[in-house]
Amino acid sequence: MVTLPESISVRYTEEEAGYVTVRPVVRQTFRMDELLDMILSVSGKDAGRIRQILKSGTVVYHFYRYWWTGFDADENEVNAALTRFPDADASRPFSGADCSTAIFESVGANPRILLELERAAGTQRRLFRGKSFWDGLLEIAKREKTIYHSYSYSYRADLYRLELNQESMVQIARVAKSLARRQLRAALHVLPEAGRIVFVCARTTVK
Repeated sequence: MVTLPESISVRYTEEEAGYVTVRPVVRQTFRMDELLDMILSVSGKDAGRIRQILKSGTVVYHFYRYWWTGFDADENEVNAALTRFPDADASRPFSGADCSTAIFESVGANPRILLELERAAGTQRRLFRGKSFWDGLLEIAKREKTIYHSYSYSYRADLYRLELNQESMVQIARVAKSLARRQLRAALHVLPEAGRIVFVCARTTVK
């Protein structure tokens, strides 16, 4: 077993459709925490899988392939390093004030992201309207059963899910018609296909 190094030399290049491009390879030194943070976004907080990735010496993250000289990391050291990263915490209540993104997903065995609505786009108001579509969406989320789902290392945020039913979809469509600007109303044409909304909420220190 190898002690976790403080830093590691990493190379990376863009990857498209599963194939490495002919674009230049970039070399960079990562702190071990930086490398682990990237791997966590792919693996979740699974020490066994993280050790496998460290040993394989490669990971694909945000359309880039990263690779390094693989090594068999000490299990105890990996577990100790992971304690520095957040855990999922279902006791954290939903707080719309902390949400930065609303992700509309389809349902089924392989759910798809239909729309990723950022707060900045959702809060744009129509002329002579006292509130935005984002305000109306969060009001619905608070009234309905929006529940804790997980912690995302990719977003560095807690995720909350609102499972949509006919009534909530009608409410959202009504709010969109009344409050959303024209471009957003066009984007929300995916609503009939959506089965849930995942709210991405930055973690605060207060529960």
